[in-house]
Amino acid sequence: MSTGLPGSVLFCCDHNAIRSPMAEGIMKKLYGQNTYVQSAGVHNDYEIDGFAVAVCEEIGVELSRHRSRSFEEMQQWGDDLSGFDLVVALSPASQRMALEFTRFYHLDVEYWPVLDPSGLGESREEKLAAYRQARDQIIARMRQRFGPPPQDIEPESPPA
Repeated sequence: MSTGLPGSVLFCCDHNAIRSPMAEGIMKKLYGQNTYVQSAGVHNDYEIDGFAVAVCEEIGVELSRHRSRSFEEMQQWGDDLSGFDLVVALSPASQRMALEFTRFYHLDVEYWPVLDPSGLGESREEKLAAYRQARDQIIARMRQRFGPPPQDIEPESPPA
């Protein structure tokens, strides 16, 4: 169901440390500079997750310089939610927050249920597998929603 690229997209999740930064970085990599892309969280109490950085690095997406921010911080810094064409919530809590913040504005809020990989797996490889699954779910949803990207990426196979 491709409906074309919006002019601006905000991805959001619980802490802006795993799913929404991955989505922001992947969107920029796949669809280039034609769309303004940002991310935020319900809370800003964690830094970017190292496993998220690692699995995105595998596909050429740089996340190590990402700084987590909340919806409130976005507004304090002048990034008004009404300026976004589309808000994509990647968790139920962020969907509720996005709907609350956007109730006075006419913009679309979509919910993409993406696996929260935090806390999954015992070993490093099991954890990386969970993060790769979340990353690949985001990529699949983007392709479905926005159509084939002009600059495609294929996730590498995990090391044997």
